[in-house]
Amino acid sequence: MATLKELDMRKKSVQSIEKITKSMKMVSAAKFARAERALKASRSIGPSSTVATDKAGVEVDSAAENQLVIGISSDRGLCGGIHSGICRSVRAHLAEQPDSVNTKLVLVGDRSRAIMARTHSDDILVSAANIGKNPPTFSEAATVAAEVVASGYEYGNGILFYNHFNNAGSYTVTQRPVVSASMLAASESLSSYEDIDDECVMNYAEFNLANNIFYGMLEGACAEQSARMAAMENASKNAGEMIEALQIQYNRTRQAVVTTELIEIISGAAALE
Repeated sequence: MATLKELDMRKKSVQSIEKITKSMKMVSAAKFARAERALKASRSIGPSSTVATDKAGVEVDSAAENQLVIGISSDRGLCGGIHSGICRSVRAHLAEQPDSVNTKLVLVGDRSRAIMARTHSDDILVSAANIGKNPPTFSEAATVAAEVVASGYEYGNGILFYNHFNNAGSYTVTQRPVVSASMLAASESLSSYEDIDDECVMNYAEFNLANNIFYGMLEGACAEQSARMAAMENASKNAGEMIEALQIQYNRTRQAVVTTELIEIISGAAALE
């Protein structure tokens, strides 16, 4: 049986954890409000990122030999299955590809990089860290896109995986196509424009890639903060229940100690009579 001092130390420790989780919930709630406002103001970026495939008739070659898979997460944890869900979807996609397909990974966020490096370290083309501490910016997405272009990897099909924010209690791992310069150059609908040259196609492909990454970061940031808010609320609730259980155990132990001492005093007094 634990002593009174041990129970008191455990209770104080859990109380400290409860204070931290409550504080983190309040911080996440404030960040979630900002992320939700930013997402609502920028949600038009989503349809504009896929206009090439939806409206311009650019076809995605799912059987291309070289493919690119992008996973959007962040560096911070304590937010449920936000990061692991992205990695599970990426791994499931990679498992469905035939051996003849060469797939490279672009991982935005250190959490996804750490998870995917265990099994697909050789396939990582570009990884980005220091993501998630501050609200997403287009310059961060543009930097990642520039690194992909600078790597010289020519892919025939690109897919981006991100957490699509539904509401404060729900998000869905979603994928969207990413067009490459070769896909744009091979499109018959775009070739009808005389002023589109190779440099213009390359610039549009890089901008489209950055646009997709930025949109995925916005959706992912909002989903992450809502998930962290829910996780901290559950942690605070569990800590409160644990404190109540420890308090009951502490009271029972103290009562047992008091009863034992009274018995010893009464027995000693009776022995002296």
